[in-house]
Amino acid sequence: MQRRSFLKKAALGAAAGGATLAAPAFAQESPAISWRLASSFPRSADAIYSGGENVAKYVSEATGGKFQIRAFPGGEILPALGVLDGVQNGTVECGHTASYYYFGKDPALCFDGAVPFGLNTRQYNAWVRHAGGLQVLRELFAKFNIVNFPCGYTGTQMGGWFRKEVKTVDDLKGLKFRTAAFAGAVLMKLGVVPQQIAGGDIYPSLEKGTIDAAEWIGPYDDEKLGFHRVAPFYYFPGWWEGTLQVSLYVNKDKYEALPKHYQAVLDQASALATNTMIATYDAENPNALKRLIAEGAKLRAFPKPVMDACYKAAQETYAELSAKDAGFKKIHDAYMGFRDHEIPWFRIAEGSFDQYMASAAK
Repeated sequence: MQRRSFLKKAALGAAAGGATLAAPAFAQESPAISWRLASSFPRSADAIYSGGENVAKYVSEATGGKFQIRAFPGGEILPALGVLDGVQNGTVECGHTASYYYFGKDPALCFDGAVPFGLNTRQYNAWVRHAGGLQVLRELFAKFNIVNFPCGYTGTQMGGWFRKEVKTVDDLKGLKFRTAAFAGAVLMKLGVVPQQIAGGDIYPSLEKGTIDAAEWIGPYDDEKLGFHRVAPFYYFPGWWEGTLQVSLYVNKDKYEALPKHYQAVLDQASALATNTMIATYDAENPNALKRLIAEGAKLRAFPKPVMDACYKAAQETYAELSAKDAGFKKIHDAYMGFRDHEIPWFRIAEGSFDQYMASAAK
């Protein structure tokens, strides 16, 4: 009874004196923050574009709406391939992009996205989250004033759409092929003329004959852009992308100014967005591939001599880049060392199971 009376008197005294009760510490440390996120991807490529939107959604939910991020598709507030520059210089607080777009700035950035004959989704995730990959990548991105977060995987991509069949290595000579810069550097050794074109410009380039072939992502995304109508031969695998790791870029100064629990929310939201993207592609690609074949797409595997020639050219390219840049070599050796460590285990477990199921399933 005395305790209730004391609390009542204290409250009345505070009110009379104009005092206010202090807000809980957590509320004080949860400021209202509004950020913009620039994507490199068109809204029409919803599986990959939604990675950025999902981060925004999960961050808002986890902070009770205190931390808001608005996502913009490629080209709306920044050029599709200008996300790194925009985040680095603070034009936007964050971005959702593929690091191999910035091969020209530093080829080592591609290890944050995809490199020829590299890791698959499971292996990539293991490297960055458990085997030290994120640490060496963060050291690289610090030079660009960026904190990077893995934020999605596409799975192994397709080899692209071709007007004509590729039967021999000679068929690659003079081929004008839309692909990422690192793959282009490898293919140039085999006579290909690589073209780096944003996703929205690929179809008209194929239709007009400006290019002879193009790769984008895989069946679910490719179907939307209608490539099979102008280039019917659909090749696999996309050896330059055993998977694509998509990343959330955060301006380092903005990141360090966040409360610690907001930093943790960004990390967790990126991880959840990653799982959502993997599930979307794994569920949607089989159905899309069936529809594409029904509409006339002609599925083809790259011949082994072509794959072998590409592999040889990739090793030459890695050796050349490693000889020029110690930083590239450091990440290359860590990445490829992990790949070579993983492959025997995947061959025994995942590979043998998948091969059997492919022969047994009806």
